Amino acid sequence: MSFEKKLDRLEKIVKEMEEGELTLDKSLKIFEEGVQLARECQAQLSEAEQKVKVLLAVRNDGTPETKDFSTEE
Repeated sequence: MSFEKKLDRLEKIVKEMEEGELTLDKSLKIFEEGVQLARECQAQLSEAEQKVKVLLAVRNDGTPETKDFSTEE
């Protein structure tokens, strides 16, 4: 699932829970789903942040420093 779809689902979960019409069991179930989605989104954001840092890296002489993303891990 894409980052955007995960974020959209998280927003729907928050809205459902804020409405306060769910049973306890349903609330726990979608809360668990929301926590998992939040963790996955955070991981994707962290990965994107690392890629941006690599893209913005500059050597001391002012030239761009390039690296292959696949060798970063």
